[in-house]
Amino acid sequence: MDVIGGVHGTVAAGFEPVRDAFVRNFGERGERGAAVTVYRDGRRVVDLWGGTKDVDGDLASSGGAPWERGTAQIVRSATKGVAAAALLLLHQRGELDLDAPVGSYWPEFKARGKERVLVRHVLAHRAGVPALDRPLTPAEALDPDLSAAVVAAQAPFWEPGEDHGYHAQTYSWLTGELVRRVTGRPVGEWIAAEIARPLGLDLWLGVPEAEAGRAGRLGRIEAPAGPGGLRVRPKRNVAEAYADADSLTRRAFGAIDPTPDENDPAYRAAALPASNGVATADGLARFYAGLIGDVEGGRRLFTPATVELARAEASAGPDRVLVVGTRFGLGYMLHGAASPLLGPGSFGHPGRGGALGFADPESGLAFGYVTNGMNKGVTADPRAQSLVRALRDSL
Repeated sequence: MDVIGGVHGTVAAGFEPVRDAFVRNFGERGERGAAVTVYRDGRRVVDLWGGTKDVDGDLASSGGAPWERGTAQIVRSATKGVAAAALLLLHQRGELDLDAPVGSYWPEFKARGKERVLVRHVLAHRAGVPALDRPLTPAEALDPDLSAAVVAAQAPFWEPGEDHGYHAQTYSWLTGELVRRVTGRPVGEWIAAEIARPLGLDLWLGVPEAEAGRAGRLGRIEAPAGPGGLRVRPKRNVAEAYADADSLTRRAFGAIDPTPDENDPAYRAAALPASNGVATADGLARFYAGLIGDVEGGRRLFTPATVELARAEASAGPDRVLVVGTRFGLGYMLHGAASPLLGPGSFGHPGRGGALGFADPESGLAFGYVTNGMNKGVTADPRAQSLVRALRDSL
C-alpha cells in the first residue's frame, strides 16, 4: 500500500496521474477527507483515500479520526443514479413499462394535468413537478406515504413531456413510490436486495444501524476556484437563480424546508432516492462497474440494451431549474458542458457539492468519488473534475 502526501491506497500502473491529482486536491482545492476508486473491465485499478473522516476533524493536531478505506459518506444527488437503476432494472425484467403513464401504477398521481406523465418522463426530468406548492418539513419528507400523497396532488409547472427541468428533491418521491407500487417493497429495501447485495456494494439507501458508524460528518468548505462547475454562462446563472426565493430553481432545491441535517442519524437511516444515499467510493464505482459488465465477486446488472436506454439522450437544452443547458438519458446525466464526464458515451450522476459516479462503456471504466467537504457547485466539482481529467490522461 502506497502512502504519498498523506494519501493511502494503490493505483495500477498507468493510473498514477489520478493519484497525483488526488494528492493535489488536498493541497490546492481545500479537500478535507475523500476517496476515489476506479474500475476497469470489472477490476479495481485505483483505490485511494485520505484526510479526516469528519470534515471538521484535524489530523495535524490529532483531533480528527482518519479517513479509512471503508469510510462512507452521503453522496447527495449521486444517489439518483442508483434510483434510476432500480426503475431500469424493473423495466428490464418486464415489470415496468417506460412508456406507460405513471398513473397506471400509481392511480392517485393522475390529478391536475399529470395524466400524461410517462415513466420515462420521470427518469428524464420531464414530469413537470420539480417543486411543490408547499415545501415539506424534513419529518414529512421522510414519511413515504405523506410525501407521495403531496406529489400526487401537485399540479405540473409545465406540460409534462414538453420540456425538462431538474427534479432535485421530488425525484425521491417519484422514483421511490414507483418502486413501491410495482414491487410492494420500500425503495431502500429493494435496492439493498436487488442491487447492493448482488454486487457486494458498500452503498445504502437508508443506512443500517450496524453500518452507521462508518459514515463521516459532512460540512461545507470554501475551496479555491478552479476548473469545473457549470461552464455555460447564460443571462442568469444557477447561483443567481437560486438566490431568488421565487425562482423555480430555489423552489426545486427547497422542496424540503428547512434544509435537513444531513449528519442526523435519523435522516441517514431514511430513504430519499434523490439525495441521501450513503456510499464508499468503492461502492459507488463498483455500482457503475456492475451496470456495464461483470465485476469480481458480483454479476452484471444491465443488459447492453438497458445500458443504451440509460445513456440515450432523452432531454437536452436549457434546463428550467439548473438554468444552463443540461443533457439527460433515462435517469443519468450525460457528458456535456454542465457535467463533464470521461467522454461522449459516459453516463452517471454528480452529487451537489462534490460526489460523482459514472460509467464509460467504451473504455470499460467506472468511477466513484466521495468527499466530506461540500462545495457550492451543483454539477461539476473542481476536485472531481481534476480526477476525471487525470483519468482521461491515464488513457
